[in-house]
This record gives sequence, C-alpha cells and structure tokens, in this order.
Amino acid sequence: MTRALVLFAHPCAESFSAALHDCVVKRLRARGWDVDDCDLNAEGFSPILTAMERRTYHDAGHNIAPVADYVARLRQAEALVLVFPVWNFGYPAVLKGFFDRVFLPGVSFTLQNGKVMPNLTHIRKLAAVTTYGGTRLRAFMAGDPPRKTVTRAVWHVCRPEKTRYLALYDMNRATDGQRGGFLSRVDAEMERL
Repeated sequence: MTRALVLFAHPCAESFSAALHDCVVKRLRARGWDVDDCDLNAEGFSPILTAMERRTYHDAGHNIAPVADYVARLRQAEALVLVFPVWNFGYPAVLKGFFDRVFLPGVSFTLQNGKVMPNLTHIRKLAAVTTYGGTRLRAFMAGDPPRKTVTRAVWHVCRPEKTRYLALYDMNRATDGQRGGFLSRVDAEMERL
C-alpha cells in the first residue's frame, strides 16, 4: 500500500480546486492507497515564517519543532500530491508557506559543501494538479514559476520515479465541458500514478 500526502491549498469548499482535490483523494483511496488528506486552510496551517524560525532555519534540531507534526506526515509519505490554484503566477500563500516552513534543512534536503542534497527520496511519486486563470502562453511568458518549482525544486529534493504536472490553463474562460474533461484527465492520471 502506498501512503500519499495530499496537500490541498484553497480556502473555498465550492471551488473547482475543491472538486479536483476530491477527485484526487477518491481515486487514490479507491486504488487502496493510504491517503493523508492535508487541507492546509481547514487545518489552519500558518504560512508565516517567524523571526525565530528563520534564525534557527539551519539548526536541524530546533527548526522542526514549530512544524513537527507536518514534518512527520511528510516523512511518512511515499507519494506527494499537490492540489492548488495558481494565483498571480505563484502558489497560494498557505502552500508557499508550507514549503518555507516544512521543507527545511534536515527534512527535505541537507547541505553538503554548500550543495543541496535530496533528503525526501522515500517519496517515489510526485504530482501537482492545478488551474491557471491565464493561458499557457501567459504562464510561459511569466516563466511559469509553479511548474518549475514542482518539476525542478521539489523534484530535486525527492527524486521521484514518476512526476506528473497536470494543469488546466485559461480557467477564467473554461467551459463546463473543459472542466469536466480536466477532471476526467486527473482521475485517469491518479489511476496511473
């Protein structure tokens, strides 16, 4: 049985992101996976990196204490699935804060001679399910930071066997048919993950 940590970052239960989140969780559970469903907003995760946390950032003993429960959940995962909307060509603050506060030295990476070495190599599968208000071209022209962060930075600290980045672009003008098609695609990709 694969244990998946699903990180969901949207405050509204009626959103299309919530529908995507439900699709991901249901499909993985239907496959028999043990799903740790982490709704960051519902859990009240604070994205704010405090002054104390920044000062102890490189102290692997102290840096974990404020987020120890989330670190334990991340360490137990064999798959990591992120479900979020792209806002202003970036992550919602709660997800960005999760990376800032939980992907710590000694947790997601170690520093060896100043180089970042992966430390989440137990995560064998990595997926992101997201929507963009703008077109793929607009995202490309802006450098598409969320895609690059998942497929480069998060990928680097995990080194997974399988990575998927599923995006519905131009969400602001998407039809019911396009949204339904994307939900079907996400369901199929979670079946194959």
